[in-house]
Amino acid sequence: MSTATLVLTSAGSVLLLLFLVMKARMHAFVALMLVSIGAGLCSGMPLDKIADTMQKGMGGTLGFLAIVVALGAMFGKILHETGAVDQIAIRMLKTFGESRAHYAMGIAGLICALPLFFEVAVVLLISIAFAVARRTHDNLVKLVIPLFAGVAASAAFLLPGPAPMLLASQMHADFGWMILLGLCAAIPGMLIAGPLFGSLIARHVTFSAPPEDHQPDVDAAKLPSFGFSLALILFPLMLVGLKTIGARFTEQGSSLYEWLEFIGHPFTAILIACLVAIYGLAYRQGMDKEKVMQVCGSALQPAGIILLVIGAGGVFKQVLVDSGVGPVLGHALT
Repeated sequence: MSTATLVLTSAGSVLLLLFLVMKARMHAFVALMLVSIGAGLCSGMPLDKIADTMQKGMGGTLGFLAIVVALGAMFGKILHETGAVDQIAIRMLKTFGESRAHYAMGIAGLICALPLFFEVAVVLLISIAFAVARRTHDNLVKLVIPLFAGVAASAAFLLPGPAPMLLASQMHADFGWMILLGLCAAIPGMLIAGPLFGSLIARHVTFSAPPEDHQPDVDAAKLPSFGFSLALILFPLMLVGLKTIGARFTEQGSSLYEWLEFIGHPFTAILIACLVAIYGLAYRQGMDKEKVMQVCGSALQPAGIILLVIGAGGVFKQVLVDSGVGPVLGHALT
């Protein structure tokens, strides 16, 4: 098949995907599967190979991310239920002051979303934006845009977010360097797309916190300390960074080197952080075992949807690769 046909297949698949999701309002998982099949047929793939390619793409993508997403979802949900993320947001507001509350919301979104995923972080943190808007009597748009920008920057650039984690694993990149470079991209991106753009657009769009929303403000006296909350959220990143730094000062193949590699792996780091959150925070606050099980179970429900969509994206990618669209397009661009 000609290069032009394959390139048109690739571009048409993306446009069809956008149409199905944005206009037809089809679920992203179903849309990705349909577009993957269509791309395989239009690119001339043998019919008996399409199903095998879809299976290969789903398994190859989720083999690494399934554990990270599941553990990360439970970790973030426990931190929310115990008030750790609320404590960080409140302290940021006190530190920056009401006049710079939009900067506080951007930084809070950037930090609090580290153990969460975009949709989950938005649902969990939006109530904080409402509470801040009622307290400061400010335009809600000016606060929500920075919050979303912080969450988006965290999910797009910072480990252990699914997108940067998948990128690091497929490119065999060092996780420590991924954290450093991710910070260099996430912080300016959050500031530009968040507080700066939010202040600009708030001049033209006004939206107040809904008066019927009577959620009480968070009682800071019942929350864990700010230092402990921040340390707990950063704990898995510290383990990954410890592996990156420590491995440079230890002999490769030694027992210490192997332990650093093991503890600093994202699987182990997030698992340990999840256990610390359960036994060091949830149980200490009086949360019983049944409640912890309920919290962990509820966290896996949105994580399952996220995994399906990510896996479907892997299917689409694998179809483009096996059909020849990916290599041809890459060669043409080169």
